[in-house]
Amino acid sequence: MSTLSARHHHGPVPWLALAGFALAAFAAAAIGGLGVQGTAAEYNSLAQPSWAPPSWLFGPVWTVLYVMIALAGWLAWRRAGWTTALTVYAVQLALNALWTPLFFGAGQYGLALAEIVLLWLAIAATIALFRRISAVAALLLVPYLLWVTYATALNAAIWSMN
Repeated sequence: MSTLSARHHHGPVPWLALAGFALAAFAAAAIGGLGVQGTAAEYNSLAQPSWAPPSWLFGPVWTVLYVMIALAGWLAWRRAGWTTALTVYAVQLALNALWTPLFFGAGQYGLALAEIVLLWLAIAATIALFRRISAVAALLLVPYLLWVTYATALNAAIWSMN
């Protein structure tokens, strides 16, 4: 939607944009979900650190995070339109979608670790860029960064143990 922000539009455009951000987050989740169908047994069979979460926890956590990710993107868009910050946001969403198929679908734990480090950097950059636009949008991404920090440590541990 070019560089126009939502405040320049009348009617349903801002709400349609929210649906677009929700759809983008859902697409990232769906792509990741394709890589984990039936992998709970695989995850449970891996040597894991004692602090690894049970496989059932990932779904609820990611559901909340994807809602927050969509809202953050929408809030930044409403405030500033499509800027470099949203391009970086789109990159982190693509990296998010890629990790699960690498880790679970391909079993490439080392490559997934390198990829999740890039994801972490992209999320941190998105937070820094969003902070200039909307403090709320930036704050909505902090739990995501914290979870990916934890997931990065878990990925590293699983890679070293398997």
